[in-house]
Amino acid sequence: MNEPALAPGVVLPMRIESGDLVLRRWEPQDLQARFEAVRASYEPLHQWMDWTAEPPTIEQQAEFGEMQERGWPSDGSFNFGIFDAQTGAVLGMAGVHDHLGPGAVEIGYWCHVDHTGRGVITRAAALLTAASLDLAGIGWIEIHCDEANVRSAAVARRLGYRLDRIELDGIEAPAEVGRGMVWIMERAAFAGSPAERIAGGRAG
Repeated sequence: MNEPALAPGVVLPMRIESGDLVLRRWEPQDLQARFEAVRASYEPLHQWMDWTAEPPTIEQQAEFGEMQERGWPSDGSFNFGIFDAQTGAVLGMAGVHDHLGPGAVEIGYWCHVDHTGRGVITRAAALLTAASLDLAGIGWIEIHCDEANVRSAAVARRLGYRLDRIELDGIEAPAEVGRGMVWIMERAAFAGSPAERIAGGRAG
């Protein structure tokens, strides 16, 4: 694993709110709702996520929840549940992962199958882009996806990320073609970008 980009004590907020959307750290009481969201979304997730090689179990989700409770970040990742502010429903999940080395973090995401097409992930990724670029030591954000994952690539494109490169990275999930797209948002490019507009804020 690469050297972390973030110094000890430099962390993302545990809760980010924007209109009807709430991103927050997973809590113990989220176990059943998170499990049901992953189970409902298993088929589309299975196509792209190596961690969904098998159908989810409640035991696996309990282990994941226990890991989240051990620290913030947990194993180098800030993992957020995405919730409807009014109903509390789980809309998806997004994470900021500090494993790229100095200067950068990666954003990952998935949407509950029942809530796609509403801009949930685009908005969540915009909020995490803004929050991450506000952190000391971060000069750019990356989004990685397989070349065949057109939905994930569309999120990066809508936010104004630029396609930096396509590299061979192997096939780890059934729908992948093994060509990884690396999208980048630099701090200097954030001002005036669609991501800034959607997030409603500017990175410092």
